[in-house]
Amino acid sequence: MAYKRTDRVNELLQRELGTLISEELADPRIVFPTVTQVSTSPDLRSARVFVSVLGDDAAAKTTMRALADAKAFIRHRLGERTDLRVVPDLEFVLDRSAERATRISKLLRASGEREDDEPPPLRDAGAIEAP
Repeated sequence: MAYKRTDRVNELLQRELGTLISEELADPRIVFPTVTQVSTSPDLRSARVFVSVLGDDAAAKTTMRALADAKAFIRHRLGERTDLRVVPDLEFVLDRSAERATRISKLLRASGEREDDEPPPLRDAGAIEAP
């Protein structure tokens, strides 16, 4: 299947935004962000940038606020770094998928430990039980 232009632009923006945010923004409010996905509109004029933040809810809120405040600077730098005709309007969205995956993993591990503590009774498949 051939790549659509939006797929190529999404990959470009994800790579450039990840580098730009982690290396060029000197805002102390931004705490360990990772650009996990970019989803642009079909006309390439707007993009949702999904960002995962390492830390608690307060750190995530502060980081997202700082990214929103730096939106104009980030768009300007994207325009310099890419050859896009129009730099999309950016909307930063907090991505909590890593937290959910960790929580599910812990729950599955805890469930497995409980099952291991109480092994099921062994029954002989050919034995007939008395009434």
